[in-house]
Amino acid sequence: MNKEERAIMYRDYLAEEGYSPKIDDDGDVTFKAEGRRYFIIVDEKDDDFFRLLFPNFWSIENEEERRQVYIAACEATAETKVAKVFPVRDDTWASVEIFCSPPEMFKNVFERSLMALRASVNAFKGHMQNNS
Repeated sequence: MNKEERAIMYRDYLAEEGYSPKIDDDGDVTFKAEGRRYFIIVDEKDDDFFRLLFPNFWSIENEEERRQVYIAACEATAETKVAKVFPVRDDTWASVEIFCSPPEMFKNVFERSLMALRASVNAFKGHMQNNS
């Protein structure tokens, strides 16, 4: 299955589940859930790799906050199954990254992956608020 076919598979599944997905200019799938914008990044070289991404949810304003972001990201990642929280330049992102073989197996873990992603973001925000 090539990148375009996988993007269409993801888009069609999300549409069936009531989301309003779109394939962006990079060939990745974007959708909104509960007012938040998410992406499914379609890896061109690895059919079995599934990456659900929630970018830019916490801006990093200064170096002291960056230090706090690193700590909170590590704590949130350690506390949440399969989810990662990490800084990217002056923002903070979260992702769920797993292998689904065959690629269609993502359907079995999508909702739980989305819940894990939300849990990691909430854990991160909680740590940031407790450290401010």
